[in-house]
Amino acid sequence: MTLDLNSDLGEGFGDWAMGDDAAMLDVVTSANIACGFHAGDPAIMRRTCALAVAKGVRIGAQVGHRDLAGFGRRAIAVTPAELREETLYQIGALAGFAAAAGDRVRYVKPHGALYHQAAADRALAEAIVAALRDFDPELALLGPAGTELELAAQDAGTPFVGEGFADRAYTPEGLLAPRGLPGAVLGADAAVAQALSIAWHGKATAVDGGAVVVTAASICVHGDTPAAVDMARRIRAALDESGTPVRAFI
Repeated sequence: MTLDLNSDLGEGFGDWAMGDDAAMLDVVTSANIACGFHAGDPAIMRRTCALAVAKGVRIGAQVGHRDLAGFGRRAIAVTPAELREETLYQIGALAGFAAAAGDRVRYVKPHGALYHQAAADRALAEAIVAALRDFDPELALLGPAGTELELAAQDAGTPFVGEGFADRAYTPEGLLAPRGLPGAVLGADAAVAQALSIAWHGKATAVDGGAVVVTAASICVHGDTPAAVDMARRIRAALDESGTPVRAFI
């Protein structure tokens, strides 16, 4: 099967940088670029979009809570109406820089706490999908398969792409293990093995040792993981060696 490799990028702010975006863009096929709410600022958004276009990487808007201090990883109460407007605002902001770089936003992915909240809450999932359709009905939604995000996208006729994680452990219920749980963030060897397992068998190993189903056409490697670029290179090489074509999903 063809598999996309994505990463969360553009997550610095001002003089503070997170990760090596330029190096990661040599490896991945899709870039989830922060839109200024959980991370990122205009200069970083412009620079990351320009780098992505130069390297032939697809641009996606990574939308999150308005929570720079918490990096978008704190669950914030937001009404569906507020979320719809905030999501549209973020997509529009990134779209300006994507256009300036000679391309466009192709898809949207929620970030951090919003990712988990919308996956479980149909009203929030519908708000995100509505914002996508407000901006461009052809935008795709990237997220966890079998959740409210996928169901909301299907009902609206929005393209949906299931996502798996190479560098994160799963719970027995098939959800991402909380970051504070021991073993929640995988090392390079385990991440490579998990990426191959998702690609070839549609399964990942849960924290209790059992297997969970992960339906994914795109695999994420977090840009803020220690030695993230080296991990991504190893995953890309392993997929290439296994005969799995790696290319953007859109």
